[in-house]
Amino acid sequence: MNNPSPGIPASEPGSGGLMKAMSPGVVDYLFRQLVTGRPPEDVQWEQEGISLDAQPEGAELARRLSETDIDALTPVELFHYVRAAQRLASWAEGLRQTAVGRYCHPPAAAPRPASRPAS
Repeated sequence: MNNPSPGIPASEPGSGGLMKAMSPGVVDYLFRQLVTGRPPEDVQWEQEGISLDAQPEGAELARRLSETDIDALTPVELFHYVRAAQRLASWAEGLRQTAVGRYCHPPAAAPRPASRPAS
């Protein structure tokens, strides 16, 4: 008979439960925190320079997002990563819409001076 412990939800057969939902990088990070006696929250990344939340939209934010190993992020870091990626996508969409508007409705050209015939 397979009775789950009280207070712990039974997992479906074939699923890995909670551990299946956690990436290897997160499991490794949490294990290191446990071994050293530190809390499972990572606050050091907030002290190592500009956070993803504060990084302005543009090439630098795109670079940081593209170089991030998302498997190594904690759940909180992954949340901030997703929000930063959404901000970057919105910013890029705004650039695209501006360019399409400019393409479809070019500004009125300034009058050109009349060319003089060569004498």
